[in-house]
Amino acid sequence: MAKKVVASLQKGGGKNHTKVIKMVKSPKTGAYAFKEEIVTNDKVKEWLANN
Repeated sequence: MAKKVVASLQKGGGKNHTKVIKMVKSPKTGAYAFKEEIVTNDKVKEWLANN
């Protein structure tokens, strides 16, 4: 499935998007989890600041 997503992003406007991954610590358990999302290039810093 990952190959299909990457292939579809390479066509057309896929170069305007970035997959961002951030490690987040849970306040309850103290365990770390990863949040990931595909956002436009101009919103990357904003996403990292808010999430």
